[in-house]
Amino acid sequence: MEKPIVVSGIRPTGYLHLGNYFGAVRNFIRMQNDYTCYFFIADIHSLTTHPTPTNLQAGVKQVLAEYLACGIDPEKSTIFIQSDVPEVTELYTLLNMNAYLGELERTTSFKDKARKNPDNVNAGLLTYPVLMAADIIIHKAQFVPVGKDQEQNLEMARKFAARFNRMYNNELFPIPRPFTFDGKDMIKVPGLDGSGKMGKSEGNAINLCEDPKSIRKKVMRAVTDLGPTEPNSKKAEPVENLFTLMKIVSAPETVAHFESLYNSCEIRYGDMKKQLAEDIISYTDPIRNKINDILADTDYLTKVARMGAERARESAAKTLSEVKSLIGIKSLF
Repeated sequence: MEKPIVVSGIRPTGYLHLGNYFGAVRNFIRMQNDYTCYFFIADIHSLTTHPTPTNLQAGVKQVLAEYLACGIDPEKSTIFIQSDVPEVTELYTLLNMNAYLGELERTTSFKDKARKNPDNVNAGLLTYPVLMAADIIIHKAQFVPVGKDQEQNLEMARKFAARFNRMYNNELFPIPRPFTFDGKDMIKVPGLDGSGKMGKSEGNAINLCEDPKSIRKKVMRAVTDLGPTEPNSKKAEPVENLFTLMKIVSAPETVAHFESLYNSCEIRYGDMKKQLAEDIISYTDPIRNKINDILADTDYLTKVARMGAERARESAAKTLSEVKSLIGIKSLF
């Protein structure tokens, strides 16, 4: 029995942080044995924000090294760089012929980004959902792990797949479904700004490759309150967030120690933050070292990228050939 196909991508515009790691990435690692996984670095998608060539290349290498350091196994999964698979952009072009201006202009992500960056409303931003659809359906994905911000784009991918099947009277593309993790071992990591979850765009994250000095600085600036005035009082959200982080990275006896101090109104948040910073450093140190080792091994990164590209192109070329045959695009020689 063939394994279900899963496709997921990440833009090379930032770093993986603790929230990513305890959220999707650890689940990706577990999925490798039960699913046929395609993980790609979406460098073409990132061009909508016009990164410099140097930043783009550095971002691609960084994200690739981080995925590998976290445990994505290139022997079990196909991990590749989007631009190494030109079949994706060819399918993107073909799908654009049946994607309509009105439906693209109505997508929430386009409207939000156009409002925030009125001087950079480019065609790539408008057709972003079409490229995302090509990324997914070119491997005939059945499942796509997506966050809330990408749910509508996945719905667009479902629409484009169904529209193609209907127009050409063929069930070529499975209709991809959102992959929902069962919650097992899922940990929602809070940010350091006192509310909400840890996130890159919120600026409240601890990156996996963050150096100890930076970690200490960020944690010591984390939001707290004036401290409890009554024994066993309820914690305010910023303080609860600090304790949640501590439960993730610290020893149980350390958590119990600071819980006791809080409940007795003796806690000193400065001491707690110092301990938390050191525990985060200890927790991320093996991953950080592995990231740096992989980044330094250019031959290994090249080998992984080449192997991933070969596998992804084999899958993509087969699908694209079927698409062109159905459309009627055939060579005359």
